[in-house]
Amino acid sequence: MLFQTIESYIQDAIRSFDSIPAERKKTLETISHFIQKKVDTGKTSELIYVCTHNSRRSHLGQIWGKTAASYYGLKNINTYSAGTEVTAFNPNAIKALEKAGFKVSKSEGEEKNPQYAVSYDDEKELPIICFSKTYEDTSIPKESLCAIMTCTEADGNCPFIPGTELRISCPYNDPKVFDGTAQQDEMYSERCKQIAIENLYIFSLMIHSKRK
Repeated sequence: MLFQTIESYIQDAIRSFDSIPAERKKTLETISHFIQKKVDTGKTSELIYVCTHNSRRSHLGQIWGKTAASYYGLKNINTYSAGTEVTAFNPNAIKALEKAGFKVSKSEGEEKNPQYAVSYDDEKELPIICFSKTYEDTSIPKESLCAIMTCTEADGNCPFIPGTELRISCPYNDPKVFDGTAQQDEMYSERCKQIAIENLYIFSLMIHSKRK
């Protein structure tokens, strides 16, 4: 069962589906169709969210993609995140996730680029392990991927991702530009909510498809 705070956050996010622009919905529907095809053929969906530094938007995509699939009861959905450079999972992004209701624990040892375990339910599902990595990392599958490019920089800087079946540009404004400002926390929370809304929309379409 999802943590109650996340459940409430999701209910609020779903009420915002109408705020998604029509053109953006077409992009999200393409991702949904990719997943639906995998489900229909009994295959696992491998989704990788990519941004340059794998520190903010791509991690939010990975976490909300997995959480949205769980919310709608969809199995065999794996989500990953990666970048073109290794940095670290950004503390402001982590703070926004904790505010949304996720429990985040930091591993001991590595300080420069630590691993974080991100939990969203009462231990029914294993925590999502997050750390900054490139798309060449051994933890990333090398076939049947849907590569969701979450920043325009990443889309332009990595022309080829091994094993990609579908590559789609789905950029988000970078909350990094507000680091150190009075708007910082608000803008990270705003980006967290936008990515939650759009991932929930992707998986909600599959539920509606089943009911037809």
